[in-house]
Amino acid sequence: MLLSRRARSIQPSATLAISAKAKEMRAQGKPVIGFGAGEPDFDTPEHIKAAAIEALQKGDTKYTPASGTPRLREAIARWTSKDVGLDFSPAEVVVSCGAKHSLYNIFMALCQQRDEVIIPSPFWLSYPEMATLSGAKSVFLPLREEDGYRVDIEALRKLITPKTKALILNSPSNPTGTMWTEEELRQVAELALERKFLIVSDDTYNKIVYGENPFKSIVSLVPEVRDKTILVNCVSKTYAMTGWRIGWAIGPKKIMKAIDGIQSHSTSNPTSFAQAGAVAALEGPQDCVQVMVREFKERRDLMMGLLAGIPQARAVKPTGAFYVFVNVSDCYGKSCDGTSVNSSVDMVKFLLEKVLLAVVDGASFGSDDHIRLSYATSRDQIEQGLKRLGEGLAALS
Repeated sequence: MLLSRRARSIQPSATLAISAKAKEMRAQGKPVIGFGAGEPDFDTPEHIKAAAIEALQKGDTKYTPASGTPRLREAIARWTSKDVGLDFSPAEVVVSCGAKHSLYNIFMALCQQRDEVIIPSPFWLSYPEMATLSGAKSVFLPLREEDGYRVDIEALRKLITPKTKALILNSPSNPTGTMWTEEELRQVAELALERKFLIVSDDTYNKIVYGENPFKSIVSLVPEVRDKTILVNCVSKTYAMTGWRIGWAIGPKKIMKAIDGIQSHSTSNPTSFAQAGAVAALEGPQDCVQVMVREFKERRDLMMGLLAGIPQARAVKPTGAFYVFVNVSDCYGKSCDGTSVNSSVDMVKFLLEKVLLAVVDGASFGSDDHIRLSYATSRDQIEQGLKRLGEGLAALS
């Protein structure tokens, strides 16, 4: 059977693949430590679960509008308005089955053959695949480790062509955990206004920041760019609700109407009682978020301290999200017990098989020099895992 060109052109998610492999090995009795999945290890807060249970008990199990319940769209509009400092209406909101689904819908609504999407690199691995599925071409803007993954505005300017449809903005970043400065955001906004391209701002980690560089929305800094910006967010990371699959897009009504139409013919609405839980997350007490963020900060500091003791590894200190992007390229060209390591894919295989440590290859994120480690796991696992990483890298010669 001949598959479509679309299906043959995409690569499976490396993060999901490595997590699946690690789970398979654990099922076989192997004590694998996993730094792969970007999933908080905290349980969903009780008041959120209670709201979903109450919705189930009340019979809230039917279809909702494709774009989400009016109550959740209102809650999202209020939450975002407070966060950004601009007024948003429910009519500008479409709720989907997670931020990934929202982003996919955006690509499908905006892009077609010969369009170009500028993606800063390193990047979240699904952005280029979504561009490919939409028919658009990914144009990569390199962000250099030695510059702290800062944005070179002149380099960005040179990439813009009449075919440029949008720029993807992901700050805090998956996989680097770094954030764009206010000045960089202002410059990008001004460039979007000048050259008339859209900004897709993936704000999934906007609440998971550690104080060194506070989060600022690009539309807060330059309100004039609001009509050229789509904001994407979700409850997955902030409220430890990854499996609930609730995310959203906020943007110009014309684009949101198109996204609503696309969604109505694909998934229809997100799960009804999960939407009730999301309302409780956004409107309920927020101290649970601060508890999780404080713990993530402690884990980040622990991981960075332990990495400092591994001479074969180096990383830029993240200021948000819960990832460290570790440069292990000094080990390339070396081997251990007949296993050669010449790339990040080789490194992932070596670490999993030799020291039972699951990480994700940097090549999937646009940088083969790196591996991605998630510290959304316990301190004990971080300590044991970094010990294994040090031992594994030291064994290569």
